[in-house]
Amino acid sequence: MAKDDPIITPTTDLFIAALWSAPKNEPILRSLLNAVMTDIGQPAIVKATVLNPFNIQEYPTDKQIRLDVLVEDESKARYNAEVQTDSHTSFFDRMLYYWAQTYGALLERGEQYHKLRPVRSIVITEFSVFPELKELHTVFDIRARENPAVLLSKHFQMHVLRLGDWVRNDQSGLDSLCDGLQRWMQFWGWGDKTEATKMRAMLQDAPEVLAAYEEYRRFSADPGMREKVKARQRFLDEQAIIMNDMREEGEAKKAIEVAQNLKSMGMSLPDIVRATGLPLSEVERLG
Repeated sequence: MAKDDPIITPTTDLFIAALWSAPKNEPILRSLLNAVMTDIGQPAIVKATVLNPFNIQEYPTDKQIRLDVLVEDESKARYNAEVQTDSHTSFFDRMLYYWAQTYGALLERGEQYHKLRPVRSIVITEFSVFPELKELHTVFDIRARENPAVLLSKHFQMHVLRLGDWVRNDQSGLDSLCDGLQRWMQFWGWGDKTEATKMRAMLQDAPEVLAAYEEYRRFSADPGMREKVKARQRFLDEQAIIMNDMREEGEAKKAIEVAQNLKSMGMSLPDIVRATGLPLSEVERLG
């Protein structure tokens, strides 16, 4: 492997989007959704239609795009599935907003509310979330505080598969999941670290997950796909640098404003330097 060759894991976003969107992989995607539903005692679905198919061959590496997958089952219920590798302060606000967008889009102007259908968000997190919880599959819905048995609506459901917590905590807690979801977690967490023969043996009782593993091996060995992953990472790195520069510029402007206010209030120059972190020479130049 070349020095700058990208490390492609089973949760690399380009691979996940390409895997789930391909029509030929409908059984793989349906297997994942059914593992999530079965794990909480809900019936399996029989059809998983991707509503926002992703074509990796046409993927623009120099643009910021969402790589979630929107799915509709035979009952018109919708599922929004994605992998999140990095945490940020507004992560759960963002997830709630995406759910609301999907739910609101179910109705055209003037249509009756009975046409609304359940929307289920499924998020695989590679960072630690809810350390106070033990279950690797965390489910949120809307219930009465007085009596949690009373459910406001079956239309809201958000699933968080805490892959990062499982990997970091000695891979404990897997036995709390149904067999299908255990195999998906093993594939995501171990697929790039385990020898192929052992991985295939581990997944032999879950043919769809095994098929996903074989797709992963083909994807990660393809020079063209590796170049696309490298280009995307390069773009994301550049975006992160730009955002950091903007943040630092904003902080510098704020420090100058604070220093100007403190100076107008008569605070001594050394105290202003300590309060703002600005150089003395810059504070001296302020009006």
